[in-house]
Amino acid sequence: MNILLPTDFSENSWNAISYAIDLFEPVVCNFYLLHVNRADTFMAGDSGYVPTADQIEEIYVKPSKQKLRTLLNDIQDHHKPNNNHKFYALSDYGFFIESIRKYVTKKKIDLLVMGTKGASGLKEYIVGSNTGDIITKVKCTTLVVPEDAKYNTIKEIAFPTDYNLSYDLMALQPFTDILKMVNASLRVVHIQKTGAELNTEQLENKDVLNDYFEEFKPSYHFLTNAKVEDAIQCFVESRDINMIAMVAKNLNYFQSILFHSNVEKITYHTNIPFLVLHE
Repeated sequence: MNILLPTDFSENSWNAISYAIDLFEPVVCNFYLLHVNRADTFMAGDSGYVPTADQIEEIYVKPSKQKLRTLLNDIQDHHKPNNNHKFYALSDYGFFIESIRKYVTKKKIDLLVMGTKGASGLKEYIVGSNTGDIITKVKCTTLVVPEDAKYNTIKEIAFPTDYNLSYDLMALQPFTDILKMVNASLRVVHIQKTGAELNTEQLENKDVLNDYFEEFKPSYHFLTNAKVEDAIQCFVESRDINMIAMVAKNLNYFQSILFHSNVEKITYHTNIPFLVLHE
């Protein structure tokens, strides 16, 4: 398995790296640590200044290579040796999303793991921020790890769905791989307004999902609540959910559920990793 770990050397990117190493402990993995020296940071000025290749190497690339070496040492110091895992350092200069896309293709990446600031919550990392950009603009399964998420055994994974299967079931493969690996319980969650019924198409899609997930013996949960975000919050807390997984195409549905009201109140997900699946 090839895993890309973008890092800006912050505390939360370190946390995401640690989480990925622990989560995939039993799996043979190549971890690619990538630091992008961002061209867009000084393109913002109007001076028209563009550094030469030598200046870029001296000012940006060399120091980041040094920091990546230090990071690799830190990983060795903080994690017990694992013959399944190999680590590689990559330093790039350019535009963040373009660099990520380039390495996803070049290194045949199966999964991206990104840290995110917890406090700003789900809205920030779907709508704003680097992580939000990656989720929406890079076609690669992404695990978003909030800064307060600490790895412990994954027992319960929630899969919110609107039962409108606008995506190919193959998109779920990376998710079922993780389910097999951690042997977690799968909770399929549908949120509806009080009194709403599933239509014929949704009922058919529910059967399709049920067949697809059959070996994991999923449980199905219908949440109704005057405030939908409260329904999810109660569900996540009462079931002690360890991860939320969802298909990128459904993000709009999730957003419309979560962000129609006072966003500041939504804090439940700040320490739960969020797996976003792409087709």
